[in-house]
Amino acid sequence: MTTTTQGFATIQQRDLVNQIADMLTEALLKGEFSPGVHLSEAQLARDFGVSRAPVREAARLLESRGMLVSQPRRGFFVRTFNADELDDVYDLRLCLERHAVRLLAGKLTAEMEAALSHQLETMRQVARDGTAVQQIEEDVAFHRMLCEFSGNQRLVRVFDELCHEMRFCILLIGQLYDDAMRVADTHEPILEALRTRSPDAGEAALDYHIGVAQQRVVEMFRERTQG
Repeated sequence: MTTTTQGFATIQQRDLVNQIADMLTEALLKGEFSPGVHLSEAQLARDFGVSRAPVREAARLLESRGMLVSQPRRGFFVRTFNADELDDVYDLRLCLERHAVRLLAGKLTAEMEAALSHQLETMRQVARDGTAVQQIEEDVAFHRMLCEFSGNQRLVRVFDELCHEMRFCILLIGQLYDDAMRVADTHEPILEALRTRSPDAGEAALDYHIGVAQQRVVEMFRERTQG
């Protein structure tokens, strides 16, 4: 009986940690904490109405996702990035998605194609009516589908972890999608290439799509951080 009670207590505590981590992530992505700012455990604990322990665990989780950094005896700080680090994020992302597209190209089903087409239309809708944060989220969702449909679930998990950094970096730039509809439309060639069932065509379309995005985003990030 004692073991069962302790098990439930652990689950409840872990759920609390994840809830705090999710709320902190949302605040970071909305720019409520500036790069380099110190996050006070005591203040956050008061804000959330909890003890400091789950706040500390949530901060450690965000540190593992590349959004916070810790300093001995000083606590946690919002991570700062440089252009070279962002370039590395895109390089790794390209490696993951290349593999995903090659796995997916030969087994694209009608249901997968329909889901990707629907997501593309969602991106266009958000480009017309949504916020910058929504545009980024729907963009990421399209690329996550490529990884998910590849059938490699470990690849999906790595993609998810990497995208925490990528979203954060993009939002540090500010208004990235000055022509959000054009950005949404650039995903169409990836879907067209997948329809050919050719791994080479899929990889080539993805290389071009992410390569252009990588160059643009990294250049904007370099200009912003040097400005």
